[in-house]
This record gives sequence, structure tokens and C-alpha cells, in this order.
Amino acid sequence: MAMLAGAGATAARPAARVRQPIVLQVDLTVDPARSEEMLKDFRTIFKPAAAKQPGYIDVKLLKLRQAIQGNAPSANYRFVLTYESEELRQKWVASATHQKVWPAIENTLQSMDYTVLLYDDLTQA
Repeated sequence: MAMLAGAGATAARPAARVRQPIVLQVDLTVDPARSEEMLKDFRTIFKPAAAKQPGYIDVKLLKLRQAIQGNAPSANYRFVLTYESEELRQKWVASATHQKVWPAIENTLQSMDYTVLLYDDLTQA
């Protein structure tokens, strides 16, 4: 009987809304002659600004070492941004701060034609 009472109390509580984080992946072709500049700007300008934004979880910059299986992308770096929600990420992208710090990265690219992929992070569900 006590187990039923406990189960009823739990069931009566409204379920907390679980937010599913998103992960944005951007394949960037950085000019090899400007790689060090881009890394410095990422570490000292972009990442600190992004980390202060509502909904920010993480940002990483990966450098392609090799393709072990399948075809490697034409890009030499992958930018990976994790946010609590797409809505909060959109607010960050529209912010004056983002408009100020993203060009430091973008200006080191060989091409502005980069691939941007948006994923739902199912590991947090």
C-alpha cells in the first residue's frame, strides 16, 4: 500500500520539461598560413565571449588529422558549438557580441562556403 501511495504522489507531480541540447558543427577551411592567428582568436576572443552567453554549454575547435574510413571533408577544421537550445543559440548569433567576435574566425578562412550542420544531442535526453 505504501508503494502505491508513493507512486501516486510521484505521478501527481508535473514532469519537468527536459531540454534537449543542440550541437552545431561547422566545417571550416582555414588558410594554413593563418592557422595560428585563427587559433589565438578562437581561444582569446571567441570562446571567452561565447562562454558568457545564456544557454552556452561548450565550444570546441577540432583539426582534422586523417580520415580513417570514408571520405574526409575538404575542410581542415571543425567548429563544434553546444547550446541548451536552438532558440538560445539563435539569440547568441544575433547578438552584437557575436557580430563582433565571429569575423575574427571567418577572416582566416579560404572560403566562406562552409558546411553548417545542426544536430540534436540525444545523449542528454
